[in-house]
Amino acid sequence: MDLNYSDEELVFRDEIRSWLAANLPQDLREKVETYAELTRDDLMRWHRILAQKGWVAPSWQKEWGGTDWTPVQRNIFEEECGFASAPPLMLFGLHMCGPVLQRFGTQAQKERFLPRIYNGDDFWCQGYSEPGSGSDLASLKTRAERQGDHYVVNGQKIWTTLAHYADWIFCLVRADPSTDKKQDGISFLLIDMKTPGITVRPLMLMDGVRHVNEVFFDDVKVPVENLVHEEGKGWTVAKYLLGHERMSAGRTGVSKRELAKLKELAASQPGNDGKAIIEDPHFRAKLTRLEVELMALEITNLRFLDEMRRTGQPPGADVSMLKIKGTEIQQTLTELMMRAADPADLEKYEVLARRYFNMRKTTIYGGSNEVQRNIIAKMTFGL
Repeated sequence: MDLNYSDEELVFRDEIRSWLAANLPQDLREKVETYAELTRDDLMRWHRILAQKGWVAPSWQKEWGGTDWTPVQRNIFEEECGFASAPPLMLFGLHMCGPVLQRFGTQAQKERFLPRIYNGDDFWCQGYSEPGSGSDLASLKTRAERQGDHYVVNGQKIWTTLAHYADWIFCLVRADPSTDKKQDGISFLLIDMKTPGITVRPLMLMDGVRHVNEVFFDDVKVPVENLVHEEGKGWTVAKYLLGHERMSAGRTGVSKRELAKLKELAASQPGNDGKAIIEDPHFRAKLTRLEVELMALEITNLRFLDEMRRTGQPPGADVSMLKIKGTEIQQTLTELMMRAADPADLEKYEVLARRYFNMRKTTIYGGSNEVQRNIIAKMTFGL
């Protein structure tokens, strides 16, 4: 096992770093660094800059715009974007729907949707969770009844991130409610958000910002050609998609940037004894533990990348470790930021408080961390 970057990979990292320094718009960088809300226009502007460069979808197949980079190079790119304070790329189209269509989609679906996802013409969201069907996703109840050349969809999705921006939603729906095993009978549909019968209602979170929504489907007609893979085999598609989501959940580049910011804040902010907070033994112990855990996460990520580099195969269920530890680190960073900040500086403190509240969700989305531990226990250790 080789966890070090090769000379060629270090040259590649420097190339990415130099390009980001020259091409990342300063106003977008400042928005990310100050935790300002990013609009749809902000997100898509950065998307299109990368698309023009040819770097927006590195993991895609070459024929659809992929870079043909190795897994290690893709990881370097993601880390450098995070560390440079680049806006996040919207995972739903690029990292979820796009790879699903390349793996399971028909040629017509690929030709219709992939270029538009790549170029930033369509904004996608994910229709998975429902009231009562979040961690136990297989219990979903949204129905899709086949009527001739259409499905008629009825039901509700919840916690749908950025659905108010979305042009399209990919949804898990129950096409056959009579199956004994709840994972059977689920289908994967692509639905135009402008279709009559769709209602999007905001859910305001603790940070006071609209990130997520409820989405209601009332007799929504979806053409049969928007079915991905086979009817009733959507669970196979969902598992494939979630593997892509969890591989990118570690976000080590972003966490390394936030750790550097935390150290700077703690070194400049005096505590009750007049010394910098970073000199407080209890705070310093927490900070040190956090940094060690982030280093361990980075090494674990490199282990998965080395395995992919050697075998050419995606990682197994133990990739959930990245999601578990990565999201816990993200939460701890915001907690220590709050401890280091000066409550008297109300404007700055409020910004950090909003981020703290917003990051409470990270251990839940993409499958709660409790579920991830069960997956590892069952699939990796056979428990």
